Amino acid sequence: MPIHYKKYLDSVQGYQGGKSIEAVRKLAGDKTIYKLSSNENPLGSSPLAVAALREELDSLEIYPDNSDDRLRSALSEFYHGELSSEQFVTTNSGVANLDLLIRAFMEEDSNCIYCDPAFGPYKEFPLKLGARAINVPLIGRDFHLDVEAVLTAIDEKTRLIFVTSPNNPTGTHIPKPQMDALVRSLPDHVVLVIDEVYFQYADADDYVRALPYVLDGYNVIAVNSFSKAYGLAGMRLGYSYASEEIAGYMRKLRIPFMIPSMGLTAGIAALQDEEHIRRTRQHVLTEKAWLYLELDRLGVHYWKTQANFILVKPPMSPSVFEDLMIREGVMVRTVAGFGAPECVRVTIGTREANQAYIAAWNKVLSGAELVG
Repeated sequence: MPIHYKKYLDSVQGYQGGKSIEAVRKLAGDKTIYKLSSNENPLGSSPLAVAALREELDSLEIYPDNSDDRLRSALSEFYHGELSSEQFVTTNSGVANLDLLIRAFMEEDSNCIYCDPAFGPYKEFPLKLGARAINVPLIGRDFHLDVEAVLTAIDEKTRLIFVTSPNNPTGTHIPKPQMDALVRSLPDHVVLVIDEVYFQYADADDYVRALPYVLDGYNVIAVNSFSKAYGLAGMRLGYSYASEEIAGYMRKLRIPFMIPSMGLTAGIAALQDEEHIRRTRQHVLTEKAWLYLELDRLGVHYWKTQANFILVKPPMSPSVFEDLMIREGVMVRTVAGFGAPECVRVTIGTREANQAYIAAWNKVLSGAELVG
């Protein structure tokens, strides 16, 4: 009898990450390489987390906690007790949290809704279960959420709706009135997933997180990560929060020892590092204002951002633009896989990195007629 393979997995292509520094060294030659392609923290990791990790190095032979109780308690304290420890689900990365909640709520022949341009796993991970992912694109020049179209797309097989605010890769956010309208109109069988991994960078007056909706008892799950503002991308640590009922149900899918000792230690310490978050936020706000002025001076088509990256539309093929930038030592990210085929996403880096990026733009634009 032959092995039984799931045919629907034939359509799964897998998430395509950005290039590594090692992969671009040949093109960049001896130039300093500035990695502005992965939305990493330009100030580095939380110093409190790094100090705590150093103390953990002598105990690597010991198994980590079987459960995530300590981290969930720390998260409850971080949210000033508004959320109990039973309302959190922790995993080894924000994207692992997406995978877990998709496995928790979706099955073969069910569907979810996502809104391109968007993070690829929203549409890729459901395919691994034989489910459908329905695209309701963002609309207008400023990538607005089409609330009416999202609600119209819901049917009896819809299980999840994915929205992101601030959104990757556009940097735009969902204003509170729009989020209110979506949340309050959802049928009881649908769960709204609000991916808010960039929330520390948002400064819009009408920005809203998932927290008030969870506190009001709506079927809402918030997804977060320690990779961005805390600078712990290499640790792979994430969490979500929801009602105790939803979170408790999701935790049934967690495996024992899911989070390594180093991850638990780093996460608990990072949550206390208010100064690092303050410095990181202020740096990004300052640098994005400087970049706006420089991009305006160059006449570059870009979108103002609520995150730590800026989406641009180069006057040439994004792949050509990426190669030209790499030759100047600047790594950027094409985002066709995110549903924005004409655009490129660029992380807001240190002032030195941002100056190198603008200098590279000057060279690219001077030769635009040759490569457009």
